[in-house]
Amino acid sequence: MDKKLLFIYNPKAGKAQIRTKLADILNVFAGEGYELTVFPTQKRGDARKVVAERSEDYSLVVCSGGDGTLDETVTGMIQSGFCTPIGYIPAGSTNDFGGSLGLPKNMVKAAQTIVEGKNFPCDMGAFNEDVFVYIAAFGLFTDVSYETGQDMKNVLGHMAYVLEGMKRLPAIKSYPMRVAYEDKVITDDFIFGMVTNSVSVGGFKNITGKNVKLDDGVFEVTLIKKPKNPVELNNIILSLLNRDIDTKSMYCFRTAELELESAEPLPWTLDGENGGTHKNVRIKNLCKAIEIRVK
Repeated sequence: MDKKLLFIYNPKAGKAQIRTKLADILNVFAGEGYELTVFPTQKRGDARKVVAERSEDYSLVVCSGGDGTLDETVTGMIQSGFCTPIGYIPAGSTNDFGGSLGLPKNMVKAAQTIVEGKNFPCDMGAFNEDVFVYIAAFGLFTDVSYETGQDMKNVLGHMAYVLEGMKRLPAIKSYPMRVAYEDKVITDDFIFGMVTNSVSVGGFKNITGKNVKLDDGVFEVTLIKKPKNPVELNNIILSLLNRDIDTKSMYCFRTAELELESAEPLPWTLDGENGGTHKNVRIKNLCKAIEIRVK
């Protein structure tokens, strides 16, 4: 049977560097005997739709872009009802998940990894009726990634997120929440929370925890309590970045499933994209749900 490959890419991701690498990437795939279908995305939702409606004849689906493009590809894959191995060529501003998988930063080498590598069954996340790849988060900074303009991301890289986030410090809002997991219940006021399956978030390594595994069936959960003053907030951020956990100011645990209930509708972000506003959220680990090509 002929090998067929569906290649979806975001031409605007990162610094739009794929425009100069596209021919070399396609040459890698063609050199391995793949019959190629190439689709450049034009707007949000394109990748999800194309993957969800793809033919079962494709033996490989490859996406190139930022974490949002990967999120759409995975979502479309799960919505289709049948799974095909996914290849990922990171081309965004941070590429947290690509780094967690150990994928090459060089785009042509990443393409070679896809044709030469092996399939890694990786955990994904269910968020109510939605899907996420590596992070679901609320509160402080979580709207920065999808409100920061692409041009600003391209010029400043990680600093774009930091600068945009710093603007929000004077107006920190806390959210009364009830969090239930396994046989435990937590009730507190939080300024930030993240449910992750990644070694890094926002380009910061180890912020999610130590000894993180992407196929263990559990998430790493971090919930930060409302600080009493700016000094305490600064100490919390430093503790988080250094992963020097102060249990007086945050909760950190691992779980396969959790439910979160907020007193008012709360904005969430999924893989750096707008995840909608919710009062009741159920998050479940989809253990080894998707196969991704790695070295």
